Amino acid sequence: MCLAIPGQIISLGETAGSCLSGKVRFGAIIKEVNLFCTPEAVPGDYVIVHAGLAIAVLDQEEAVAVLDTFAEMASS
Repeated sequence: MCLAIPGQIISLGETAGSCLSGKVRFGAIIKEVNLFCTPEAVPGDYVIVHAGLAIAVLDQEEAVAVLDTFAEMASS
């Protein structure tokens, strides 16, 4: 089973080899994420991240709904 988590891009950068990367916020945690598959993503966008790779851009409404569901599950 694979698990992908939504996070919000807070800044863009580049890594070695000119691969597009960015800092992505997952609640209180910020991680460097490879944005190779989502070159259209910009700061403020939500992306789905699996194993350090953003695999899709989400609209804000969908991302917030998923994050709310995770928060609800955590409080149960």
